[in-house]
Amino acid sequence: MKHYKLCEIPEDNVTDLFSRRFFTGEKITFAFITMKKNCVVPRHHHESEQFSYCISGALQFRIGDEELILKADELVQIPSNVPHEAIAIEDFHGIDIFCPIRKDWVDGSDDYLRQK
Repeated sequence: MKHYKLCEIPEDNVTDLFSRRFFTGEKITFAFITMKKNCVVPRHHHESEQFSYCISGALQFRIGDEELILKADELVQIPSNVPHEAIAIEDFHGIDIFCPIRKDWVDGSDDYLRQK
């Protein structure tokens, strides 16, 4: 068993517009995401299935060939290896869950996120 306090999880300021606090188990990465308005997550894909939940704000997603605006109290599931991108059309706070874990986040090789 592991017990976490959100305030004790280091904040990773990926860019001026994107930050996250995340922790990883054996099979799942759980992340609290903050994106300022106009933050862009470039098109990418990963092995992990992803669930994104909007606590507040809004994200415009392009998932495969479909577009979606994710708003407060909504959740979207992104299948494994499906290309997707997102733009914060409002300041956004949310939760992302990935399975399997996001090794690129753990080892810092997520360069696509770190571009300004």
